[in-house]
Amino acid sequence: MKMGSSGALLLVAVAAAVAGLATANFRDDCDIPWEPQNAWFSNDGNDLSLKLVTNYSGCMLRTKKQFVYGTVSTLIQLVPGNSAGTVTTYYASSVGDNHDEIDFEFLGNETGQPYTIHTNIYANGVGKKEMQFKPWFDPTSGYHNYTISWSPCMIVWYVDSVPIRVFRNYETSHGVAFPTRRPMYAYSSIWAAEDWATQGGRVKTDWSKAPFVANYHGINLDICECYSYGGCSTSCPAAAAPYMGACQLSYAELGRMQWIQGTYRIYDYCADPKQWDNGQRPVECGLPQK
Repeated sequence: MKMGSSGALLLVAVAAAVAGLATANFRDDCDIPWEPQNAWFSNDGNDLSLKLVTNYSGCMLRTKKQFVYGTVSTLIQLVPGNSAGTVTTYYASSVGDNHDEIDFEFLGNETGQPYTIHTNIYANGVGKKEMQFKPWFDPTSGYHNYTISWSPCMIVWYVDSVPIRVFRNYETSHGVAFPTRRPMYAYSSIWAAEDWATQGGRVKTDWSKAPFVANYHGINLDICECYSYGGCSTSCPAAAAPYMGACQLSYAELGRMQWIQGTYRIYDYCADPKQWDNGQRPVECGLPQK
């Protein structure tokens, strides 16, 4: 459903108001909690490289700020050449038990074979909601934008401003768990997963090609900063989405998403009974996700 013109205008106004506040800096606005020696900054901290050296020495970046609702995005150039067994990630996650998480994971492959764009969501510690795509571009030859948009009504995964997946909030109406209360950090990492990442683990990492390097350019954080479980303000633009008519994709966005899913989606948990608990199809699989 297309949002009304007044809702669209309000979104444009809000976006313009926060645009100057959204741009962050990897060096100033993020920490490296794992293997900091494998990360380096350039271009005054606006560019970042993460390096995977061995099967136990990768790297992780984490924002200093936590948030409930918002949009986080960055440009990534993935590991070129033979990247089999490597995983580069960009995601948001809470900490502690029964965590919430919204995932982009990029699973490497043999030279000449496409990456897998893996998406998933955890709510109250429960995941198993994977959807995977093959890219319609070469993610190693240049930078591409990856965006996670989290509002009270839906989560949207974007690639180069094109929505590829939506997960709507059906918690109240249908009992489908949805992240609404646990503050998250945004993360990125590179790590080794040759036991499962490439063709089900059949293709192993060629460590003679190490180090494997993923490059980043620019990070944007339009977020509702929050550090308290269940006690965050709902007055910032991302949290106000339901009141701004911003709970549906436009017709154009919906059309692009349907084309991507019809052409480039290679896995959908809703079509895989082996992933279903007790053989029951997940409730949300029978509900609109747009």
